[in-house]
Amino acid sequence: MDVIERRSVLALAMVYLFRMLGLFLIMPVISVAADGLDGADAALIGAAIGIYGFTQASLQIPMGMLSDKLGRKRVILFGLLLFALGSIICAHADSIATLIIGRAVQGAGAIASTLMALLSDVTKEQNRTKAMAMVGISIGASFMLSLILGPVLFQWVGLAGLFYLSFAFSIVGMGLIVWAVPNVTEHTFKRDTTPSLVALKDVLRNGRLRFLNISVFLLHGSLTALFVAIPSLLIHRYGLTLGQHSILYLLVMGAAFVLMLPLVIAAEAKGLMKHVLTIVITIIGLATVAMEWASNVWLFGVTVCLFFVAFNTLEATLPSVVSKLAPVGYRGTAMGVFSTHQFMGAFVGGAGGGWLLQNTSMTMLFSIIGGIWLLWAVVSAWQPTPKQVTSMAFSVVAHTEDDVQQLTEEIMAIQGVEDMQIFMDEQTAYLKVDKKQLDKAALQRIVPHVK
Repeated sequence: MDVIERRSVLALAMVYLFRMLGLFLIMPVISVAADGLDGADAALIGAAIGIYGFTQASLQIPMGMLSDKLGRKRVILFGLLLFALGSIICAHADSIATLIIGRAVQGAGAIASTLMALLSDVTKEQNRTKAMAMVGISIGASFMLSLILGPVLFQWVGLAGLFYLSFAFSIVGMGLIVWAVPNVTEHTFKRDTTPSLVALKDVLRNGRLRFLNISVFLLHGSLTALFVAIPSLLIHRYGLTLGQHSILYLLVMGAAFVLMLPLVIAAEAKGLMKHVLTIVITIIGLATVAMEWASNVWLFGVTVCLFFVAFNTLEATLPSVVSKLAPVGYRGTAMGVFSTHQFMGAFVGGAGGGWLLQNTSMTMLFSIIGGIWLLWAVVSAWQPTPKQVTSMAFSVVAHTEDDVQQLTEEIMAIQGVEDMQIFMDEQTAYLKVDKKQLDKAALQRIVPHVK
């Protein structure tokens, strides 16, 4: 990457980081902090936790497409402005209804797909995978920091203060977009990062992608449902203060990060993706059921740690499998559908978990979530093993259909090329390749600028 690309990618990664911090800082405390609001009960608190996912899921793809017409930066700034407005509404909320409205407005600033489109605009094809990895790291870091810092910050500044921090984060994000990211006058449609309506039907009908979409739906649904219950459980059953929650989360998340690394390596480098997915799905089910029966805080911490070992492994591997299985040239569409399921899962999990806690019991909540995951492990075991392929994209010169046909035949004849498409409107070729088998020298003879 050149200097401008590095600066742009770092700025966009920081925007992701600050925005996700603003959304997640309240997760480890809201079920306790919102209990004193007018009209609050477990069901409505759960809705307040997850409602942002509904507006995110509903608006992220439309806002991404709108940015093709109005410009990336305008849509991103508008989204951050909505996020700031929602944060102010939440900070001044004196009832659970107002808090739910504020959280919905926060989620309406649905800029994830637009940020990815802008990332595509400011990076070259050969650098885009690295750029997306940096953004992925920032998202993962924001979640870990939220769990660790949320309880401590809440003790210092209260719930309103956390939302004022969210407001400040959005203002910082606006500054980064305006001053750190270069202005791009021509917004090129890139199918590897931007959703396409043309491919939407194929993506939705793909059974293997559907398994992954439902998996991420369940993953984030389980997370939000559990955090309706876990904070109050730590206080009332185990006698931990909120400050001690941060210590527990620090130990749990640190251990979970270390323990998930061998699983991710086994999945990606050793070709054991199917086995790892089935194992960690089973771990989530067993760990969730065991949470209810942990006799002391240390055993409970072990069950939560096991949950996050599996959670982090799935967070790292599921997008990779989506990328491998996406229709060639339409990774952006597959990822858009995938993230829509993720956000909708957060909404259903928060609302459904709150309803279960309000109308049944904590035992039922843990048992239902764990049971669903154990059943899903059986489904996972029956899934076919995904091929070890990776995506490539590079610029080509193809002015006519004959050019496309000739270039396609030449590239498809290269060892290791599994599938490809050339799009004349982008002047870009998208490939799926087996990197272990790919004859890179042959590819470079046809397309010398490929690295």
